[in-house]
Amino acid sequence: MATVLITGGSRGIGRACVEYFCNRGDRVAFLYRANEKAAREVSEKTGALGLCVDVSDPEAAIDAIDKVRREYGKIDVLVSNAGIAQIKLFTEITNEDWRHMIDTNLSGAFYVAREVAKDMISKQGGSIVFVGSMWGKVGASCEVHYSASKAALRGMTLALAKELGPSHITVNCVEPGVISTDMNASLDKETLNSLCDQTPLCRLGRAEEVADAIGFLTSPNASFITGQIIGVDGGFAL
Repeated sequence: MATVLITGGSRGIGRACVEYFCNRGDRVAFLYRANEKAAREVSEKTGALGLCVDVSDPEAAIDAIDKVRREYGKIDVLVSNAGIAQIKLFTEITNEDWRHMIDTNLSGAFYVAREVAKDMISKQGGSIVFVGSMWGKVGASCEVHYSASKAALRGMTLALAKELGPSHITVNCVEPGVISTDMNASLDKETLNSLCDQTPLCRLGRAEEVADAIGFLTSPNASFITGQIIGVDGGFAL
């Protein structure tokens, strides 16, 4: 039984991951930023420990991780999923827009991984999976700051895999395509149909399919897989 920490666990892919690892029999804690109602529903359904924290605040993130340690012990698996998105013309992205995107999607992932890695190094083992995006690979028009933040996760994955490998820690990145989640719920039907048409498998992905890939990468069957960027995008980014 592993101790698993999932950031952004109250909805979408994060929620699917909470359910996956709980069903696997692991001890699961998840972080969420604001949606208390959704977080409570997840906790009641799964028994997972939910903690409200903004991962872009390094001290708050460390405090939350300490709470997980006190409840469950050292953390074996990190699923770094917390993130935000915004559609905006490049010339209209404000300094605050840029900072908020980078602070949440990149710096937040860094703060949490840095703290959790201490547990993994001390016990000489563990798994980290960053949840990126296919837009970090191919870029998205009108989402320059989002694409940049997700592309940076690729670099962090590769560098950490090399640095933490001698401590028997695997580090990988899963890049979802267009997934049927709240984040994409604001897109109109025409846009969604167009995205489906651009996807070789001709459909939207499901959050559970991303969770399955993440679960595999943290399992013993993937113990010799590290530093990999895995697309769960129906072939969109080919």
